[in-house]
Amino acid sequence: MRNPQLYRLVLGGCLGSFIIVIFYFQINLKSAEQWAGWHWKSGRSPLQMLYHGDQPELSIPQMTQQARRELLEEVCRSYTRKRRVLVQEDLKHLIVDDQHGLLYCYVPKVACTNWKRVLMVLTGGGRYSDPLQIPANEAHVPGNLRTLSEYSPGEINQRLRSYLKFVFVREPFERLVSAYRNKFTRNYNTAFHKRYGTKIVRRHRADPRPEALERGDDVSFEEFVRYLADPQTQQEEPLNEHWERVHSLCHPCLIHYDVVGKYETLEQDSRYVLQLAGVEHEVHFPASAQSARTSEDMAAHFFRNIGPLYQRKLYSLYRMDFLLFNYSAPAYLKFRLH
Repeated sequence: MRNPQLYRLVLGGCLGSFIIVIFYFQINLKSAEQWAGWHWKSGRSPLQMLYHGDQPELSIPQMTQQARRELLEEVCRSYTRKRRVLVQEDLKHLIVDDQHGLLYCYVPKVACTNWKRVLMVLTGGGRYSDPLQIPANEAHVPGNLRTLSEYSPGEINQRLRSYLKFVFVREPFERLVSAYRNKFTRNYNTAFHKRYGTKIVRRHRADPRPEALERGDDVSFEEFVRYLADPQTQQEEPLNEHWERVHSLCHPCLIHYDVVGKYETLEQDSRYVLQLAGVEHEVHFPASAQSARTSEDMAAHFFRNIGPLYQRKLYSLYRMDFLLFNYSAPAYLKFRLH
């Protein structure tokens, strides 16, 4: 191409179409209230219900969520050195419910199966009436629910500005133990045994038996912890979503979450989201079979054989999740933070 200026324009256009950057906090769109008012003609959107309710004083759920949002903002300001912009790759865990104006960032091992079931009921056009009628494996089938990454940049910005954005979190080590038990101690998870178990055995077990190298179905929790703490693990590829940090899955320092639900208050927080969406009488969130206390005791049991060095390394890995979501370091840890 002989014209250098024309060449630069063409090259810039190609790069611009290849790398789609989402400036949802800067883009010049109609106000969220205007767009939501058009979309939900029958009344207020969930976002409006949260921030512009009729009550003169804040309710307990409103105060709880306000405190959680303020903590997120404070931690993000303190620990995020350089703010980057969102790209579509960041949005793969954000599920979209266009009918009710909801964006849900799903986190594995934090009741995400039941939340996906609920959203399938809400978006299914009458195909489903009871979340528990939906098989767990069907809830995770790609294509049953749309993610925000599937939309155009303009559509993404519109939804980020106008929809209620919510996420559910859990004490990091309790979630980690839950992931280990599900993926490495269940006979049916052969894919995880092959994909991760064989690698863990090969790297972190002295003199492994040939059958263990072949099957990878007997990984201990101690070996799993050493695998996570190994710098080579993250250098090779991102962590699997079942043990990836919440801040790396849902980007709470880039996306302003309106509701932060917790596993420890799962039923109350889920009911609050459904109330904001105006569907609390249409669908009920399935009750959890495991109590938060049981989850805590289970984590303490698994960490009893993890030495202080690896406990510290693991805490460093998940530190931002502890800070962002106001979780204290567990009492069973064998080292001091300061």
